[in-house]
Amino acid sequence: MRIDLHSHTHLSDGTQSPTELVHAAREAGLDVLALTDHDTFVGWDEAARAATQVGLTLVRGVEISTILDGHGVHLLAYLPDPGHEGIRTGLEAVLRARNDRLPTILERLAAVDVLITPEDVAEVAGDTVAVGRPHVADALVAAGVVAHRGEAFRRYLGPGGKAFVPRTAADLWEMVAQVEEAGGVSVLAHPWGRGAEQVLDAAAFRRLKEHGLTGIEVDHEDHGARERAELRAIAADLDLVVTGSSDHHGEGKIGHALGCNTTDPEQYARLIAAAESAALRAGRTTPAVIG
Repeated sequence: MRIDLHSHTHLSDGTQSPTELVHAAREAGLDVLALTDHDTFVGWDEAARAATQVGLTLVRGVEISTILDGHGVHLLAYLPDPGHEGIRTGLEAVLRARNDRLPTILERLAAVDVLITPEDVAEVAGDTVAVGRPHVADALVAAGVVAHRGEAFRRYLGPGGKAFVPRTAADLWEMVAQVEEAGGVSVLAHPWGRGAEQVLDAAAFRRLKEHGLTGIEVDHEDHGARERAELRAIAADLDLVVTGSSDHHGEGKIGHALGCNTTDPEQYARLIAAAESAALRAGRTTPAVIG
């Protein structure tokens, strides 16, 4: 069984529709796929219909933008009740923050003679509900300023870049607890891949487990052999679930093909069992796994 628990559609910062993503996952030989768009549940229903048609098991999830000690940390939440007030209001605040910083980013680009308009960003963003830096990056690519998203982030949009603008995100501790209250389970996404290693040490993982954290995304393209080995050891010590995922974005991210990293079936079974237990404890109606 091949299981990929982290993927995105054009409704956040991927390039495929939910239907296209599901079909691509099946063609890639996957048996189980989690849809985890950034800060939104909007693609769940379309993906579920497509999964039923092609015989793919779909796990509905979301990747939540959070912050810990000033560092951005992404939290994967699987099978939370989307009607839970804490989850819903938290994601609405994150989406507002994404949209509100766009004018400042464009102003900073203009200050270095890179002229990108809101209309340019809207054209590449399409139907997304979470306009963010990846869409500005795509507009820079379309304008011929850079060759790909990676260059856009390195030169302009990432920390230290000429147009970098930090944004407000949900508090990590609070969001881990909110996911559990919503009857879902949480996994830290690529925790040591993007500069958060300095705040996510073994002690932080232990505290996060006490707040309700279920697992760690260990096998990810942002982690080298050393990071994977050390994270796997932390997960074993704390009895946390270990996941592996592609973090697929279609054509929006190079080197993250569907199934490039996968989750062991035994670990997947642990994750689903934990979600079932969380739903019972919370007394919430949580989304069923499709398939």
